[in-house]
Amino acid sequence: MNSKQIAGEKACDFIQDGMIVGLGTGSTAYYMIQKLGDRVAEGLNVTGVVTSKATEKLAVERNIPLMELNDVTEIDLTIDGADEVDEEFRGVKGGGGALLFEKLVANVSKKSIWVVGEDKVVATLGAFPLPVEVVPFGYKQVERQLEARGYKPKLRHHEDGSLYLTDSQNYILDLHIGSIANPEDLNNWLNNLPGVVENGLFLNYASTIVIGFSDGKVEVRDK
Repeated sequence: MNSKQIAGEKACDFIQDGMIVGLGTGSTAYYMIQKLGDRVAEGLNVTGVVTSKATEKLAVERNIPLMELNDVTEIDLTIDGADEVDEEFRGVKGGGGALLFEKLVANVSKKSIWVVGEDKVVATLGAFPLPVEVVPFGYKQVERQLEARGYKPKLRHHEDGSLYLTDSQNYILDLHIGSIANPEDLNNWLNNLPGVVENGLFLNYASTIVIGFSDGKVEVRDK
């Protein structure tokens, strides 16, 4: 069992009967959803709210009941992965391209838990490319402004070379910053840039982090 699976399955312990649960996107969230599917088959009564089409497909396959985000007033608990998380529980997300929907779901969640392997815990954010979702119209203008700041934006493509589109049919510019000295300032600047839909800095969302280790151990950290 790898560290992602250990963390993802452990996070399922926080899900209680009757909850509305936000279902994250990505490789670690995959294991959480698989485990949740097992618990639903055993009789657990929960309703999921998905953060991507990929997660929706998996949840349907595992017979997890779902609701649309528009039909809930609040979500009891969201469990999601992260590409990086620092000691202050600030994170970078969006490696799986679902940053907009993930943030929308997290924003109405009473509690957010991130599940990560030990390699995702960092002292400073920025080594993982920061995703910025942008509208296709005039995206080059946004790209130029990012370049002017030295952020080295790169338009995301699939491995086969085809252009990557989010579930909202937007583009992603991945910023290769290296080290983000002030995540709050960068978050504010990006969100005020016309053409930017959302960015992958998640700064005030996670209250608990579940960390899986390659030796089989798991650590739960509360903010």
